[in-house]
Amino acid sequence: MAINKYNLQKMVKMMVLAKMVRFYNSYAFTHNYMVAFNWEKMVVVAFVNGNDLEKITILDKASRGAGNALRFKPNMAQKNWLMENCETFVLCSVANMEQAFESSKYNKGEIVEKLITEHFGQIWEKDNIPFTDDGDLTVDNIAYQIKYEKATFINEKQMANMAIA
Repeated sequence: MAINKYNLQKMVKMMVLAKMVRFYNSYAFTHNYMVAFNWEKMVVVAFVNGNDLEKITILDKASRGAGNALRFKPNMAQKNWLMENCETFVLCSVANMEQAFESSKYNKGEIVEKLITEHFGQIWEKDNIPFTDDGDLTVDNIAYQIKYEKATFINEKQMANMAIA
């Protein structure tokens, strides 16, 4: 690969992404994830472990001056990778998820977390437990963090605050 401004920026972005994934994994209570994404008019859930976060996340601009954000915002190549390399299940149609969202006070991520929790026969309760203290759902004694499209794992401001705490 020839070194030019574009390639250099891309390499720096990849290094920052890797740094953020390592930082996140060093603090995370669990390294097991259920990530949900839209696929052919269905909401699909994939089981992913922390070793694969670099493959399914992107580096994005955080809001309110918080620097970069590590997000689950999968492009088509990442969705294909999830479909080909992870255990998956269909949660519901996108239309059903959108309908649940429209008739609720919760955001889409919370709605998907609720639907996944109920899929596993459990009762969902909204909480604000940090990713450092517990997962969003425990199934067969395995704690999972749940993420839906556009979800943020962590941003640089949070990283700085955690590093000095």
